[in-house]
Amino acid sequence: MKIYVDGLLFLNFFFDFLLLITTSIILKRYVPFFRSILGAFFGSLSILVLFFKIDSFLLFIIKIYLAFLMCIVTFGYKNIKTFIKTFATFYIVSIILGGFLYYFNLELSSKHVGLIFYNKKVSPNIIFLCIISPIILYTYTKHLKMYKTKILSTYKVNVLIGKETVELEGFLDTGNVLKYKGKMVIITNIENRFKEKKYYVPFKSVSGMNLIECIKVKKVEVIDLGIYENIYLGFSKNVEINGSDVLLNGGMI
Repeated sequence: MKIYVDGLLFLNFFFDFLLLITTSIILKRYVPFFRSILGAFFGSLSILVLFFKIDSFLLFIIKIYLAFLMCIVTFGYKNIKTFIKTFATFYIVSIILGGFLYYFNLELSSKHVGLIFYNKKVSPNIIFLCIISPIILYTYTKHLKMYKTKILSTYKVNVLIGKETVELEGFLDTGNVLKYKGKMVIITNIENRFKEKKYYVPFKSVSGMNLIECIKVKKVEVIDLGIYENIYLGFSKNVEINGSDVLLNGGMI
């Protein structure tokens, strides 16, 4: 079987470059392009050790060392805490990509009956792997950012309605600046089972002007954000709240 070293080097360089770029995006670090190229070049050299008789443990140590070198060359070194965070993120991204590629390889080159796998003697095309890898990393990065945004924007909320305190999970949306009579309006998707006086507040949506049913609440306590009095609580089943119970007002920042 012929092995083209230059092809292996390029493929390894391509994947390492993707991993470094993805790591910099996740960590929001600006990295000069040439440093990513240089880091990927050092990483691609790891493929050369496969041509020597090295036991698996030593091979693992060499790969770890080269991964450290890649991170230092690409991101530099400020302090141990920052470096550990960088290295851990890089390795997690590597595991994610490696796991998906292994899965695709297994699905395309094997067939199985239950837990018994058979080789179909079909191997995924290299071009296919090069195309699918950026898609995998893009999807992972996008969902990770969405998750981090949700975590950072989610608060525990205690709403005092009459003599009852209702515990909700709130999502802070800076785009929600709805007010009524100078007071902020927050919107929930729970049922209006309360006997408070109803107000119908006009608001603008994609479909045009609409009315939302609201009640006036005595106090809204947003944990780690503040306490707000005389807030209007709107009820709507159609509002998107990112999986939470109540859409907080941007004015609460």
